[in-house]
Amino acid sequence: MTKPPKSSPAQSNALHDHQPGAGNAGYETRAGSGGETHQDAAAGAPADGYLTDNFGHRLADNQNSLKAGARGPALLEDFILREKIFHFDHERIPERIVHARGSGAHGVFEVTRAIPELTKAGLFQEKGKTCPVFVRFSTVAGGAGSVDTPRDVRGFAVKFYTDEGNWDLVGNNIPVFFIQDAIKFPDLIHSVKMEADRGYPQAASAHDTFWDFVGLMPESMHMIMWAMSDRAIPRTLRTMEGFGVHTFRLVDAKGKGRFVKFHWKPAQGLESLIWDEAVKIAGADPDFHRRDLYEAIESGAYPAWDLGVQVFDEEWAAKQPYDVLDATKLVPEEDVPVEIVGRMTLNRNVDNFFAETEQVAFLPTNVLPGIDFSNDPLLQGRLFSYLDTQKSRLGTTNFHQIPINAPKCPFHNMQRDGLMQTLVPTGRANYEPNSLNEAGEASGPRADPDSGFTSFRDNGERNDPTEKLRVRPELFADHYSQAALFFHSQTESEQAHIASALVFELSKVSLEHIRKRVLSRLRNVDEELASRVAKGLAMDLPEKAPAARAVTAMKPSDALSIQKQARKTFEGRKVGILFAEGSDKAAIDTLKKDIEGAGGSVFLVAPKVGGIAVKGGTLKAHGQLDGSPSIMFDAVASVLMPEAAAELARQGAAVQWFMDAYGHCKTIAHCPGTQVILDKAGVEKDDGVVPNEDLIKVGPVRHFAREPKVRALA
Repeated sequence: MTKPPKSSPAQSNALHDHQPGAGNAGYETRAGSGGETHQDAAAGAPADGYLTDNFGHRLADNQNSLKAGARGPALLEDFILREKIFHFDHERIPERIVHARGSGAHGVFEVTRAIPELTKAGLFQEKGKTCPVFVRFSTVAGGAGSVDTPRDVRGFAVKFYTDEGNWDLVGNNIPVFFIQDAIKFPDLIHSVKMEADRGYPQAASAHDTFWDFVGLMPESMHMIMWAMSDRAIPRTLRTMEGFGVHTFRLVDAKGKGRFVKFHWKPAQGLESLIWDEAVKIAGADPDFHRRDLYEAIESGAYPAWDLGVQVFDEEWAAKQPYDVLDATKLVPEEDVPVEIVGRMTLNRNVDNFFAETEQVAFLPTNVLPGIDFSNDPLLQGRLFSYLDTQKSRLGTTNFHQIPINAPKCPFHNMQRDGLMQTLVPTGRANYEPNSLNEAGEASGPRADPDSGFTSFRDNGERNDPTEKLRVRPELFADHYSQAALFFHSQTESEQAHIASALVFELSKVSLEHIRKRVLSRLRNVDEELASRVAKGLAMDLPEKAPAARAVTAMKPSDALSIQKQARKTFEGRKVGILFAEGSDKAAIDTLKKDIEGAGGSVFLVAPKVGGIAVKGGTLKAHGQLDGSPSIMFDAVASVLMPEAAAELARQGAAVQWFMDAYGHCKTIAHCPGTQVILDKAGVEKDDGVVPNEDLIKVGPVRHFAREPKVRALA
């Protein structure tokens, strides 16, 4: 007779052989229908060699979510996607897993062009229509205590409080993304976050696991071009673009749908940092972007962005060499121009950082009647993920009652109770249909088929919704054409910045096979780029990686270059003026008046911050020289007497002040007395090193022709 077990199997340590990430079975690599990398367990692998869900079910595909047709929407029955995203959403409390470090502000959005012919959304029915907005800018990879200026994507999330409810346009400052399917998002973020065994690096992609992931995910190469470009180190939050990333839909009153891409164009122009500048700012002022946004709004220099749309139909989309449902692709502005329909102005800082900036919850599912989704598989996953993650981060399903999240129009439903319920529902109508009104009781709200939200009905755009598939559409396999488009659209100095960034990042990768794999991918983007990066790493070029789909040559787009869009303006720019004892106050006042008259602001820097005796009286500085490096300013000027300049030339902070400004290709305006410091700092005369009286004419622009003289670039 078999003896019964001493204890129930349910009471034993059922997790004794469960170790996330453990197991080292062999695998075979193949490419999927979209060119994505699949690593399949080799035949006869040990039990710990098979990938499963949390309940032991083996996974057949860890690269693609389940969709209704190859180009169809994601299905709720995809328990693998749901479990993976669900677990990822709840990995951290209380700060956001990604976008943890953010800066927020209030403002107003005004429609500058009505578009009733494109959408029935009430917001866009008449020119001049306004609504309040709240915006949160953020980095992606770092924690809440990280710095503002790492090389990183920036979140650009806007909450519109409209008459028809909240619309959350949750995007980034880059129009494309690393991955094509939401099922890969946890893997992407795990790879770029601090490495699991050592807890570093913080807010940095220059390490093994990220580039290992990138090297095995060729779909990421377009985004890598953007992330290694100057777009990933914006000068300020005020001078970066924003994008909705995905292809959405606009639906008119007759039910006709058109695809749309959303763009935010900064009124103050595009501006980026130089990498050396970004690193030094991180040390000098880790809150540089947060401080700049706050101070600009406090001073009345309200930052603004124009909202633009690219609108196109399925017929046009079907003719393109890329798939508009692929989040790693963009629609060139030369093919579909961006039409400006509104302007957003940020005019009020938050009253309490935690209550507003930290507790704000954005949901891609918050759309208006007349704005709808596409079948983009990355977007489809976000529609599930964002709502789910709020429960973990804010602790309750009632997070919509937090003031920053609450709509500014009436809202009524049958949802009650829940943790931290702050409203006091009355009556007993918490269900429908009901007939309580027949007994004289309130029976609650009801649906409105006429004005309520209805989803766009068509799902047949090059898709067979009768099939349930874990595949990617064929055009998703083109991983390099738009990466090449972006690179070839840049100026020579911007291309050098990309190559140098790749050299820096890959130099931090300790595993040689990962560096080789990335180089092999880069050869599909541009041979010269790959060669420059290999030379910078002192490595031989490996064989070119096979491309899942042939690269298509695309016409360069000037809209993708920051330098080609540079504006010669003082609007929103800050000029640092260095002075000392004996400086001519009248000259400083004249310079200050000219800069402010052109729309800029002035920050006075001196060896001491108290009242300093100058020619014509006394003058107080805004900042002390040691604590106000030139990296904080868009251009610099100086008004110094020869004796004071000779004294400052013996101080490292003063020499470094001009050396950095010169090295960061900024305009340097100066008086004759400053020459002794300029000579010691190695500042050579060029178009950007001018007398003070020429500052307004030259402007606070970058002089990239200078760059080969001040640093070695790949």
